[in-house]
Amino acid sequence: MTTTPETLRAPLVVEFPFTRSLGPVQSAFLTGLRERTLLGVRTEAGRILVPPVEYDPETAAELRELVALEPAGTVTTWAWNPDPRPGQPLDTPFAWVLVRPDGADTALLHALDAPGPEAVRTGMRVRIRWAAERHGAITDIACFEPDDGTPRERPPRPHDGAFEDPVTGIVAPARLDYTYTPGRAQSAWLRSLTERRTVGERCPSCAKVYVPPRGACPTCGVATTERVEVGPRGTVTTFCIVNIKAAHTANLGIEVPYVYAHIALDGAGLALHGRIGGIPYDQVRMGLRVEPVWTDGGRYPDHYRPSGEPDADYDTYKELL
Repeated sequence: MTTTPETLRAPLVVEFPFTRSLGPVQSAFLTGLRERTLLGVRTEAGRILVPPVEYDPETAAELRELVALEPAGTVTTWAWNPDPRPGQPLDTPFAWVLVRPDGADTALLHALDAPGPEAVRTGMRVRIRWAAERHGAITDIACFEPDDGTPRERPPRPHDGAFEDPVTGIVAPARLDYTYTPGRAQSAWLRSLTERRTVGERCPSCAKVYVPPRGACPTCGVATTERVEVGPRGTVTTFCIVNIKAAHTANLGIEVPYVYAHIALDGAGLALHGRIGGIPYDQVRMGLRVEPVWTDGGRYPDHYRPSGEPDADYDTYKELL
């Protein structure tokens, strides 16, 4: 009895630094956090918004009237987080809370340090716990913590937003951790690559061979199960010249300019993409016949190089552009 190979699974991480400059309102807000000062902004209608924004969400008017708020407020809603993830404000279970600071009309999202969900409720009083080291970021608020005090009677105070050495830009790391499951068809394709073969699947209706296979024909809508080995050689259908160095290519020792191309492998019904090497970038052309180059331990072709064959006739690949 044969058994179906197990579908592959792999943990993946997408991570990059997001860099942005700050306008005068956001600059004052983050610099204020560094100085243990919570700032909001007043709208034309007299509402106090926190975090402050530079334009009125109702009228689109420019906002510049900053006010200082008390570092305490009231929980408007919350959700318990029993299993904190890396990079979150606390490494022990905590509550995500929306806190309306005293004197403000909107709420601020942050973490509440509490012993358990039974200790959290809508309407509870909380105060800011400032981080020991502050650099001008939302993390300068380490978290909120329970506060037995009553709402402050002190109204918001005007603030000119002026600080020494203001924060003018931030770098926020963006990260997504997830588990990728390619499914039956692509699991088989990935396994074939470990054998330095490229295997697609043929649609039983239109006979097009999809590489990588998708498990179903996107044109006919029927399942694909017949596996077909294609290539290894193919034809460049179209390409672009890359002139900007990216971190991942620099780490691989790839110098600009280089060529990235769509390659129609022999027998495939659509083109896949790959890097072209072994030829000056300005000599790559449509119709160029290429073959894969594998590196020791590589899980897929490192790049494609000219195979030495005559260029393919345009009519043989024009439907694959």
